[in-house]
Amino acid sequence: MTTQTYLVSGLTCGHCATAVTSELMSLAGVTGVHVDLVAGGTSAVTVIRQDPLDKTQVAAALDEAGDYHLVQQ
Repeated sequence: MTTQTYLVSGLTCGHCATAVTSELMSLAGVTGVHVDLVAGGTSAVTVIRQDPLDKTQVAAALDEAGDYHLVQQ
């Protein structure tokens, strides 16, 4: 299992965290998602999966969930 943490902007509440979690959990092979919510700031989103996700997959899932974006690391 690999654990990857992404910095994400645009999350403002628990509903946002739930939407992001739901979209990321729908990706093949994802077994866990944890959102460390920083309302209105940069939140840390940790994804657990057998193999690492491509950032484009993560960005697409965030876009599907709402107006959320990867922050350059």
